[in-house]
Amino acid sequence: MKKLFSIVLMMFCVLTISAQTDVTTFLGIPVDGFKADMRKKLIAKGFTPKTFEGKEYFEGEFNGRDVDVYVVTNNNKVYRIMLADRNGTDEAQIKIRFNNLCYQFEKNERYFTPDDFSISEDEDISYEMTIHEKVYQAEYYQFPSSESIDALNVAIYKELESRYTEEQLQNPTKEMEEEYDRLREKMAFDLFSKKSVWFSIGEAAGQYYIYMYYDNRYNKANGEDL
Repeated sequence: MKKLFSIVLMMFCVLTISAQTDVTTFLGIPVDGFKADMRKKLIAKGFTPKTFEGKEYFEGEFNGRDVDVYVVTNNNKVYRIMLADRNGTDEAQIKIRFNNLCYQFEKNERYFTPDDFSISEDEDISYEMTIHEKVYQAEYYQFPSSESIDALNVAIYKELESRYTEEQLQNPTKEMEEEYDRLREKMAFDLFSKKSVWFSIGEAAGQYYIYMYYDNRYNKANGEDL
């Protein structure tokens, strides 16, 4: 257990250094930094600042839709960009829109997901959401930078070098290979999951909307203020 902890700790240190610049992006803008800086960058992208009940948001167009954009912070650092459809649609159209977004993300080489989130044609969205409280949500991950992937591989190899002889590394046992695979899979998923982009279907007054979130989970609250 101590050896495993040392591996995870060292990899965490290496990946944290790389993560300082390798974060989720929205329209090429890193989801990071202070809100005032993000505000300037959104305006430069053509979004118009508005205020409702004392809270600021931005109006604009994204992926062919009119949207309202919200900047969410934690400890004064931006950790989320949220987009909400400004105009609702009916059940049939929101199903098409949801599935089309899934298709667009799946075909985009900058994203990865292990799951299929598309909705079947015979799905009764209204019934499922009202009666079964079903949540329609899809999550994708922006690929880490090559520098982050390199840091991941180097960290693993360095630790293996410290634990095993060159001869053992050249002739690994089945247990060594399984340990390496488990560790690399877990740490790789942790790396991917920090750059999450997800969307869901919401309903209000019989109209359906898409809500989309670009999350930098390095900045998300993890109980540090408790």
